Amino acid sequence: MDTRLQMLTQWVRQFPGLEQAEPVAVSGDASFRRYFRVTATTDAGQTPFIVMDAPPEHEDCRPFVAIARHWHSRGVAVPEVVRDDLEQGFLLLEDFGDRLMLTELNAGSVESLYRGALAELLLIQQVDDTPDHPLPPYDTALLDREMALFPDWLLTRKLGLTLSNGEQAMLDTAFAYLRESALAQPDVTVHRDYHSRNLLIRPDHGTPGVIDFQDAVRGPVTYDLVSLLKDCYIRWPEADIARWVEHYRLLSRDAGLHKADPDTFRQWFELMGMQRHLKAAGIFARLSLRDGKDGYLGDIPRTVQYLIDASARLGALRHFHEWLANTVMPAIEQHIGPAPAGTSS
Repeated sequence: MDTRLQMLTQWVRQFPGLEQAEPVAVSGDASFRRYFRVTATTDAGQTPFIVMDAPPEHEDCRPFVAIARHWHSRGVAVPEVVRDDLEQGFLLLEDFGDRLMLTELNAGSVESLYRGALAELLLIQQVDDTPDHPLPPYDTALLDREMALFPDWLLTRKLGLTLSNGEQAMLDTAFAYLRESALAQPDVTVHRDYHSRNLLIRPDHGTPGVIDFQDAVRGPVTYDLVSLLKDCYIRWPEADIARWVEHYRLLSRDAGLHKADPDTFRQWFELMGMQRHLKAAGIFARLSLRDGKDGYLGDIPRTVQYLIDASARLGALRHFHEWLANTVMPAIEQHIGPAPAGTSS
């Protein structure tokens, strides 16, 4: 018996037009949250809503509600919070539909979809701090904790690798290099998971709806950009990525977010991408091992290939690059699956 669903149904039926609502599962995500669709029936017609189920013992809804209401008031396309019950962990939200950007990205659509996503990102990065929920900093402790997921969950637990003292020292040196670059970048509002599975295409809108923003922080200006353009779920040709990066460098520079020249901005982007992909590869392994969500394993080869390609362009990380290519990727191919053959078209 799904006690949480019974509680959620009882809760949502107290609102006008939803007295007979029957929640229909929409999806879950890489957390304990679940989502359901309900339809309100009124004299004006039928209106769909999303109900979030976030068990309080696992999830705290307060950051989501505080950020959603603040960003919504600043014009960011996040779902309106219609009703909330923070004690039970239930939220009634505006429904943006089911058209994930990931499912509609192709060579013909990517230019317009990414231009819209970059315009929305610029708006997010300029939002001031949330008065009742100041965003935490993307500081040394957080950066290090995220990168540690890579050796802890992917290398050791999933691949069964044992790091030598030399390999551990090399990893520590690489992590320090990536951390210093991240901390040197100008701070902006960071969504922290700004990619094609968290962007929804909305009819009659040039910019996407934005979800899964509750872990937002103040941090590096290139973080969300690399999440979008070096997406762990889809890959694009280098020439396209370079063009989009420069487009956004100019947009964000003109908005006063930084003063970086093309080379500096691109190096920020590359190093920030490596930090993020270390974290993501570790999280994908953890989702499989700890949570039984094996579907994310297939994204690990692509994510680590991003690391290999980026480190190849950075002389300071030559040894790290060689180790990734000659030790880590063969182990991934043996235990998980092949490295990606090429870029998406």
